[in-house]
Amino acid sequence: MTNLGRRLIVAALLAYAGVVHVFAEDDEDYRPGGWQEEEVVFPPMPEEKNLKGFFVSAAVDNRYAVDLASISVGKDGVVRYVLVVDTPGGSRNVTYEGMRCETKEKRLYATGRRDGRWVSSRNVDWERIVDTPPRRQHAALFLEYFCPGATLVLDAEEARNALIQGVHPLNRMR
Repeated sequence: MTNLGRRLIVAALLAYAGVVHVFAEDDEDYRPGGWQEEEVVFPPMPEEKNLKGFFVSAAVDNRYAVDLASISVGKDGVVRYVLVVDTPGGSRNVTYEGMRCETKEKRLYATGRRDGRWVSSRNVDWERIVDTPPRRQHAALFLEYFCPGATLVLDAEEARNALIQGVHPLNRMR
């Protein structure tokens, strides 16, 4: 049986048993001991041809996309990616972010400038991912693509395929 097959079975059993509480409040202070984040290297600015849009909510007017070429899964358990947000007024926000499935957190590493440079974020803290309309894009990425069943994707290819297919295979079982 393949790794994906095993993960599908485990996720189905956990979901069925009600064990997976993706946004449970009782584990808010959970921090595994000894975790060390890898050195972060900023990717090239995204190219239009590599942007893959994803659904966030019918309640939002912004369009959201991930640069497929920027996705990486580090040995530290962090999915890193470039997020592009286009507003109805024509503004575009480009950010380089990281997501930890184990702790249900995200982090902003840098913001893209019009001149093609990254500006490092002053805030180096990890923030809890919340499933609320103002920041629903992170919950969508967590739940549907990068952390299905609250488990980390195996590699960048798995994350890219989930975005291309519009949902991670583990989420089709629900």
